[in-house]
Amino acid sequence: MKNKNIIVAGIGTDVGKTFIAAILTEALKADYWKPVQAGALDHTDSDTVRELVSNPQTVIHPEAYRLTIPASPHYSAEKDGIKISLENFHIPTTTRPLIIELAGGLMVPLNEHELNIDLVHKIGAPVVLVSQNYLGSINHTLLSVDICHTHGIELAGIIFNGERTLATESVILNYTHLPCLAHIEKESVINAQVVKRYADSLADIVKDRL
Repeated sequence: MKNKNIIVAGIGTDVGKTFIAAILTEALKADYWKPVQAGALDHTDSDTVRELVSNPQTVIHPEAYRLTIPASPHYSAEKDGIKISLENFHIPTTTRPLIIELAGGLMVPLNEHELNIDLVHKIGAPVVLVSQNYLGSINHTLLSVDICHTHGIELAGIIFNGERTLATESVILNYTHLPCLAHIEKESVINAQVVKRYADSLADIVKDRL
């Protein structure tokens, strides 16, 4: 494995970051960390990954911030009476690869002056970008790639999640010149068996490219 830590970022909301993060975690027998959880504290994304990953090696590390309102982290933190600071993010110590899932897209604000992209820069790990076909997804994907380039952030590749649209995917790959790491089909049910099936099929590819 070339890089120890991998950041999973999405081009927008509800594109399947947690599902993809679980697949990568299982494929690499990695640990998982979501630095910011905004809302759904009764069943967090960390809880979801814990349920979806079946290998006994993975450790789910606690979030740096657990916010009560399902909203942009800066707003949710304000309502909780706290302020998110980049200084309070400390990468968990582990001997395994670490999959890090962002809360929202790259330009989501953490406070009045700092965005997710600043956290990515602080962590210093390559980004796997999760794209999903919808009206506007080409624009959102290309903008996400461009902002990474602008900030000098390494992109490991793109994972397309959901129903395939070759015309969309080909344009994205042609313009970005990034490798397509995987195509994940739309699943009516997502469970540990589905995650393991994808993880097993992608394990060698992911280990080679990441």
